[in-house]
Amino acid sequence: MIKYLFFLFIFLSISTHTVLSQEISEHSIGLRLSNGDGFWAEASYQNALSTNTRVELGLALQGKSTYKAIKLTGIHQWVFTIDNGLNWYVGPGIGGGVLDYDTRINGRDDKKTFGFITGNIGIEYNFDFPLLISFDFRPEIYFDSYSNNDISFNFGLSARYQFN
Repeated sequence: MIKYLFFLFIFLSISTHTVLSQEISEHSIGLRLSNGDGFWAEASYQNALSTNTRVELGLALQGKSTYKAIKLTGIHQWVFTIDNGLNWYVGPGIGGGVLDYDTRINGRDDKKTFGFITGNIGIEYNFDFPLLISFDFRPEIYFDSYSNNDISFNFGLSARYQFN
């Protein structure tokens, strides 16, 4: 059932791209902190593709007592105006990563790779100076045994510097 809802989410995000929006920043770079199967710190870069679409790339790190993980995520987003400086955005994405389990736990160095598809929906505020803050939700569907479940619900808070 959750997979059907995810595909409905992607369909709606693609079909709503004709709504008008304000022009978005050409580039932004910053930090996204999230909680989805543990705490993640993610370096994030956004590049405008048009006046209302952009691509976001994120490189995230997670460290726990039993393993360390790194993941790369790419998301295409459509951005829509709510009010002056306040926007919402939505889009599909894909990603993958590597897990490195601690050798002290089981006596051997285990490394595993994982892949996932994701969607992204969020709200952001553009200040009069070059700062963008946002709160978003990313359900991630995994294609391996990384996550205890097939799906992870990832909520994130971001701060980014905008530039042209």
